[in-house]
Parts: sequence; C-alpha cells; structure tokens
Amino acid sequence: MIGFALSVNFYLSLFILAMAGALDNVSVVIRHTILQLFTPENMRGRVSAVSTMFIGSSNEIGAFESGTAAKLLGLVPSVIFGGLTSLTSVFIVGAQFKSIRTLDLSKDPNAEKQA
Repeated sequence: MIGFALSVNFYLSLFILAMAGALDNVSVVIRHTILQLFTPENMRGRVSAVSTMFIGSSNEIGAFESGTAAKLLGLVPSVIFGGLTSLTSVFIVGAQFKSIRTLDLSKDPNAEKQA
C-alpha cells in the first residue's frame, strides 16, 4: 500500500491494488482455515460467529479511522502511515509470538485431544 501511495503511474497503481486484493483474499482463506482447524468441533459455530462479528465491526472501524487519518494528514500521508503501521504490527507480532511464525498446518492440532 505504501507503493500505491507513492505511485504516480496509473497502471502500476492498478497492479498494486489488484495484488493487494488478491493477497487479502489469500490471507482471509488462511485465517479461516486456521480458525476451523484449531477450534474444537463443538465450539466451531460459536467461534465463527464471534469472529464474524469482530471482522465485520473492524471493517467499519477501519473505514472510520482511514477517513479520519485522510482528513487530518492528507490522502497520501495517511496511506503511507497506514502501511507503515501495518508493517510495524506484523513485525511486533512476529517477534513476540514465535508460535505464529512456526505454525505447522500439516499436523492435526486436535489429534491429541481426541486420543
């Protein structure tokens, strides 16, 4: 998104937005897969419902935050700031939670619970 904010070429901007959308879809599939794999079977409906509520409300809160940042900082600086904030949060979470970096989806997390 930082590249999009700094781009002055229409086709480059279009490509960056298309890639951002495609990678966001990949991220959604991975997160939903992890949610389904690591949630006990008897809790999947409840956990999915809560997850959906948080995701839905975070989109609305994010839209409000983006509009406020664009109004206060200007359009391009707000997009750069958002991109830098996203990168910072990824690095912090990656540094603090090694289990996320080393997550192995080939193992069934519920296998030892069922045995």
